[in-house]
Amino acid sequence: MNKISAGLERAFANRGFAEPSVEDLRDAAGVSLRTLYKYTPSRAEMVLAALENRHQRYLARVFDDLPEDPSEALDTILTRVGNWMATESSHGCLFHAAVAAEPRSQPLRALLERHKAEVAAKAAEATALKEADIALLLIIEGLTQAWPLHKVAALDAAKRLGFSLLSSGR
Repeated sequence: MNKISAGLERAFANRGFAEPSVEDLRDAAGVSLRTLYKYTPSRAEMVLAALENRHQRYLARVFDDLPEDPSEALDTILTRVGNWMATESSHGCLFHAAVAAEPRSQPLRALLERHKAEVAAKAAEATALKEADIALLLIIEGLTQAWPLHKVAALDAAKRLGFSLLSSGR
């Protein structure tokens, strides 16, 4: 399942949610069509599997092994989000793109909400800003959405906002 999810994530990240055919998704997953459907019996399940894989990779890449100092943790988190955008997601958030492609899907919306809630909670815990989880999420989301247009300038602005929030203690 990990191999399938990783391949599906790559396919959807590179080609969007509408373009890849089932054959393209099978090839990306590196399994037979029968095996693909055994583990992900519908296209909707394929999207959910891909996004769950991405969720776990993102959390590990951004939040694993952070410095204990809140200021250093904040800098590391934002730098890692910038690196993620540069290497993994230069077009914006894949979770938002999935919901935009299928706005009536409750499972997709629930996964988006869970992903963002976990990002906010982990950022707040790492920076000792437990009451500022939404503000931290807003900074991270702003960086994610501004990256395609502004790249490193978006990262610099996010860091200024984050350190301003950290100095205010909110």
